[in-house]
Amino acid sequence: MNMFRRITVIVLSSLMAALPAMPQPQTGNQPAGEINALIPAATRNSQPAKVKEDLNWNDLLQTQHSGRVRAGLKDGSILSLGSDSELRIVQHDSASQQTSLEMDFGKIRSQVVKINKPGGKFEMKTPNAVIGVIGTDFYVGFESNTTTVICYKGKVSVTPTNGAHTGNNSGQSNAASNSVTVSAGQMVVVTSEIPPAGFQPSDTPPATLQASLTDTDIPTNAGDVHTGHTLRWVVIGTAVAVGLGVGLGVGLTRGGGGTTKPGAPVTGAP
Repeated sequence: MNMFRRITVIVLSSLMAALPAMPQPQTGNQPAGEINALIPAATRNSQPAKVKEDLNWNDLLQTQHSGRVRAGLKDGSILSLGSDSELRIVQHDSASQQTSLEMDFGKIRSQVVKINKPGGKFEMKTPNAVIGVIGTDFYVGFESNTTTVICYKGKVSVTPTNGAHTGNNSGQSNAASNSVTVSAGQMVVVTSEIPPAGFQPSDTPPATLQASLTDTDIPTNAGDVHTGHTLRWVVIGTAVAVGLGVGLGVGLTRGGGGTTKPGAPVTGAP
């Protein structure tokens, strides 16, 4: 019996040696994009962030109270992270247009290229909402268990999660999917706290709109107030106030400038 076992082991070893080697899983970093500009202090994976630094899947971007980061993804989308914010680039496959982002807190503006691949998606998650887009320009903020989504251009789909509810909603609700479609000039708030009087439909206040643009902007020159940018915000705010959401598309260019704290150093170009 022992001889039979030895022969069997020898035969099996010979067969295994003759088989082609199985491909090993890739362990290298998968590229997602790079940092285009920043205002210190900001970090990538807990290390000081640098302009032109590569970004990979699962990278974590964080900004302190004085910091901001603008990241360019490989498909041409732009992510502008405001101060006191945290964003994880879970996945970004530009070939298949599969993008997944997670924001635990903070403020971000996303300028997303149009999704045209079958099965493509661009998805951002907060602790109580999932935001999906096809190709658009929008803002997401999360603070105190509340997600705020403002659409500047195009459309986004917002779905509450973890028992949260939609409120201050000027978008189009879909009861079947428990989601809200937010178009240009509209906003929705997702929160776990329900006010005593309940939620009421509301338009996007001009001050809220302007604040979302300012809080995620990285200007070319710090402290330089651009008259054209200020005028653009006034036009946009007025359009929203009178219900003309289409006005939001006017002048909204990729990485649009604005103002920031005087004297704050800016690294890199938009």
